[in-house]
Amino acid sequence: MSLFAYDFMQRAFLVGTVLAVILPLIGLPIVLKRLSMMGDTLSHSSLAGVAAGLAFGFNPLVGSVIACVIAALCVEAVRVRLRAYQEISTVIVLAASIGLAGIFTSFSGGSSAITTYLFGSIVTLSDLELYLVIGVGLAVVVVYSTLYRRLFLTILDPPAARLLGINIRVLNFVFALLVALAVSVAAKTIGSLIVSSILVIPAIGAMQFARTYRGTLVLSVIMSLFCVYAGLVVSFYQNLRPGAVIVLISVFGLLTALVFRKK
Repeated sequence: MSLFAYDFMQRAFLVGTVLAVILPLIGLPIVLKRLSMMGDTLSHSSLAGVAAGLAFGFNPLVGSVIACVIAALCVEAVRVRLRAYQEISTVIVLAASIGLAGIFTSFSGGSSAITTYLFGSIVTLSDLELYLVIGVGLAVVVVYSTLYRRLFLTILDPPAARLLGINIRVLNFVFALLVALAVSVAAKTIGSLIVSSILVIPAIGAMQFARTYRGTLVLSVIMSLFCVYAGLVVSFYQNLRPGAVIVLISVFGLLTALVFRKK
């Protein structure tokens, strides 16, 4: 029987498509800004939000979104103050997030439900979670399209961006919010321990072949879609966790790209 005969697989492919598009969009700027740890930081922040939701009785996904937004703003605030060591901002927030996740987990009695958020459950999404992922995906695409040229300029030529009157600080905060929203919904579907890999690996793989920013962006989305679709198919027929399969396929694809690039 075709896997598309199942409603949960139709949802999984729909959500997977949304995530496969928005994660590379924000992943490439993160890689170029040399903030690859941003994904790890926000994914652990989402786990703290999930644990808080389980401990205090509200929707864990809502807690994940709120925690990611707060963490992203904190990273950006610390990064502005530590210009010479900007990558330290992610480490500071990451450490705080791990501590809070541990404390909230204790309050919730060490609920086994947190395991679902560690490795994801893209095939068990509720209607609310499905609509939330689609809504966040559309919002990220629209805002990213609006900021595309200014974001591109601030990444590759900040002095020129300032001369053109672009408020880099405000733009960075808006971008941090986009990252937070994307990571928070992705953490539930593909897992908080895995989302950071999907965020940066397709972008790094695309950079091995593409010669322009736009070309790299398009190729990274294509690679991300392939990894997500292949991961869902393999996990369905082999009864494996989709998030883990997706990240392993993406890592294998990156290693293959590096070998061919070297030759």
